[in-house]
Amino acid sequence: MPLEAVEARRLYRQVADQLRSLIDSGEYAVGSRLPTERELAEQLKVSRPTVREALIALEVEGRLRIRVGSGIYVIEPAAIAAPAAAAVIEGPFELLRAREFLESAIAEQAARVATRDDIARIDASLIAMEKVEHPGEASMVHDRAFHVAIAGSLGNAVLVRVVGELFDQRLNPYFTQLAHYFESPGTWRTALDEHRAVREAIAAHDPDAAREAMRTHLARSQERFAQNFGAEKAAGPASGRSRAARSPAKPKPVPKKKRTTGGRARR
Repeated sequence: MPLEAVEARRLYRQVADQLRSLIDSGEYAVGSRLPTERELAEQLKVSRPTVREALIALEVEGRLRIRVGSGIYVIEPAAIAAPAAAAVIEGPFELLRAREFLESAIAEQAARVATRDDIARIDASLIAMEKVEHPGEASMVHDRAFHVAIAGSLGNAVLVRVVGELFDQRLNPYFTQLAHYFESPGTWRTALDEHRAVREAIAAHDPDAAREAMRTHLARSQERFAQNFGAEKAAGPASGRSRAARSPAKPKPVPKKKRTTGGRARR
């Protein structure tokens, strides 16, 4: 039998798999609260964005419920989605980091070559973005048009396709769930200001400013999605478990703390 290529498993999927196994084994019982993101990141020796992606993946599967201001709880799954579905989905932060790297370089070059017609197409997408409600499908359509218009100014169909496809990958259940928690009319207005800064730098034919404006926009997008769920101070040790989640490196379990009352759950 011929050997098959081995796919490097995304780190957030490894974390999700480990937590799922602990839930299935009864380590975290239905109704119990998981450790906080910070505690999980420390125990698993990974970044908090990686933990965030794993928790969102498990929530989409119907294994967890995230209650902002209260904590992360194990729930009784009505119908468990196949974990293998995650194999084809990049994590939200992985996507944003890739876009930050690529689109910063595209914006830099756009500032060198963009014509009046190119600027007009960018302006048209901005005007449309100003008129729609967010979050919503229409706002995503016009947001995509903005980024594609910048790529289009380079006259390279491959870059246009890649930018569009990367943007489209945010239209997956994990990104949608993150947006549910962290996107609002306020964050949309902030993002619009960041888009305008990119446009102004390109129209001024300032490559350095255009690169930095796009980098800043996509970096801040990551920061907005990486905000805390609001339970770090409120969450005590998780109930219904006998030991902390363990990473392959077997980090020391989090010391037991006096449990405090969690904040009111809100969505």
